[in-house]
Amino acid sequence: MKHFRILTLMVITLLLFNCKDNNNSTVKVITPDEMQTLLELEEVQIVDVRTPEEYEHGFINNSQNIDFMSPTFDEDIAKLDKSKPVILYCKSGGRSAKCSEKLEEAGFVKIYDLEGGITQWQFEGREVKTFE
Repeated sequence: MKHFRILTLMVITLLLFNCKDNNNSTVKVITPDEMQTLLELEEVQIVDVRTPEEYEHGFINNSQNIDFMSPTFDEDIAKLDKSKPVILYCKSGGRSAKCSEKLEEAGFVKIYDLEGGITQWQFEGREVKTFE
């Protein structure tokens, strides 16, 4: 019984010290439905963090392309309004998650990360624009 208590105490301690407190984060992961609602209710900045080549093949309406892998990425995001909400997306969510951390460090107030990226957006039947 003593070993069980020690093991339980160790697990609780690990959980407390290793888990990020998401309640204090300015980043919120949102579904395509939640994003659609935000687009209808708030004035938001939509940022596609994929490469320009990926962006050309299809993008969410009113988004701007700021390539996360670009050497000028930090300068490019500095041009955004930190006081306005920002919605980030990429192909499937990996790059936008990394980008959201950078925006949070840069002092952005509200950051939304589209869960599943443009892939999920399209899968749910939402419109994507092209340059055609």
